[in-house]
Amino acid sequence: MKLSFFNYELPNKQIAQYPATKREDARLMVIDRETGIIEHKKFYNVLDYFEDKDSFVVNNSTVFPARMFGKKEKTGAKIDVFLQRELSKKTFLWDAIVEPARKIRVGNKLFFGKDGELIAEIVDNTTSRGRTLKFLWSEDYDSFKAKLSALASIPLAPHIKRKVEPSDYDRSFSVFGKIEGSVVPTSAGLHFTRELVKYLEIKGIRFAPITVHNGIGTFKEIDIEDLNKNKIDAEYYNISEESADIVNKSIREKKRICAVGCSVLKAMESSYSSQNFLVAKEAWTNLYIFPPHQMHISTALITNFHPPKTCMFTNVAAFGGYDLIKKAYDIAIKEKYNFYTYGDAMLIL
Repeated sequence: MKLSFFNYELPNKQIAQYPATKREDARLMVIDRETGIIEHKKFYNVLDYFEDKDSFVVNNSTVFPARMFGKKEKTGAKIDVFLQRELSKKTFLWDAIVEPARKIRVGNKLFFGKDGELIAEIVDNTTSRGRTLKFLWSEDYDSFKAKLSALASIPLAPHIKRKVEPSDYDRSFSVFGKIEGSVVPTSAGLHFTRELVKYLEIKGIRFAPITVHNGIGTFKEIDIEDLNKNKIDAEYYNISEESADIVNKSIREKKRICAVGCSVLKAMESSYSSQNFLVAKEAWTNLYIFPPHQMHISTALITNFHPPKTCMFTNVAAFGGYDLIKKAYDIAIKEKYNFYTYGDAMLIL
């Protein structure tokens, strides 16, 4: 398929700048792949579509303070640093994106906080905007992370055009989050509350947590018309034996397996056996999913409405079928659903 098939026009007012007042009150579009029927519900209605022994596969990754603003030594130029992933705990080495990148070269030092509370040296260029930073820290790792957390803020998705507010420190985290590592929120999981999870468990639904650290590439716009030639950034994932067993039990019992989020879907599609059972694995995946990809594990998907020309949009189209998902997006725009990270959700059955 061609990239142009995955473009659409969205009014700016439908790009959610804030989440729904209550998580479970977000709107939920329910799409039945077999009948083509599209329903309009609230997220708490997700209870109505699952039953005893179904499994929800959720992402227990959570965002970490990754956005820092520093000053370049000597010139004092302001530099925006977006930490991507930790490369070495022993040497305080990090992969990052810097802006404006043209001002930052190997050997430059950046100062953060008052009077340079934290200093980083640029030790490598990785991409046009990518740099490897070595933080010059003489104390232990725990004190370093405490200082980093004090000076950094959680990152907002690039389409949220405002500064971080106190409420974001709650609403950017899902109730499943336990392991730091994502630089963008696990948006599909943001609609769940502890109460809703409890109601689902009472109904007999099983939860299988896996770890997928979402990277900034999630929002990167594809720029190659031939999707077969597109490549995406790799993401770390970890599927435990316990979670794989939960999912495989539902498979054997011919019950639904719902992926909560496109990253979860991608991780499962990167780790299945020849008999289409989920395999426990710790690895990195750059699997790119687009129609007509055939799914192997998930039979349902909870996700948000994603930006055009992105790998998340093609993931959803592969799962739901291009024509049906295109129709659903057209309806969502007409019905004024909220889009992207803090927006409304869809359930594809």
